[in-house]
Amino acid sequence: MIRFILLQNRQGKTRLGKYYVPLEDSEKHKVEYEVHRLVVNRDPKFTNFVEFRTHKVIYRRYAGLFFSMCVDITDNELAYLECIHLFVEILDHFFSNVCELDLVFNFHKVYLILDEFILARELQETSKRSV
Repeated sequence: MIRFILLQNRQGKTRLGKYYVPLEDSEKHKVEYEVHRLVVNRDPKFTNFVEFRTHKVIYRRYAGLFFSMCVDITDNELAYLECIHLFVEILDHFFSNVCELDLVFNFHKVYLILDEFILARELQETSKRSV
């Protein structure tokens, strides 16, 4: 199951953060910092899956943004990697060539799309047309 989703730029600013487990604000900032350090410093030749504490982080870089998902250690990495790609395709279709500023100024729409896409820590809808 999904624990959290982060959209971060190369500098480490979190542009979108959706947590499906309760965390204190200080713990959220610590997690965001650790995940950013983990994915930015990784060589692009390596896989997009990395162990994080007792879970896995699946990430993908699109232009200047890192889309990261933390999931349970036993979950299928490729399914969540495809989930990230589908989310980016939906955003790209909705905003017609999405950029970081679209996420910043229309965050409420991005959260709405994410809530249609993922519900209760599980992937719900995989149809772009339905979302």
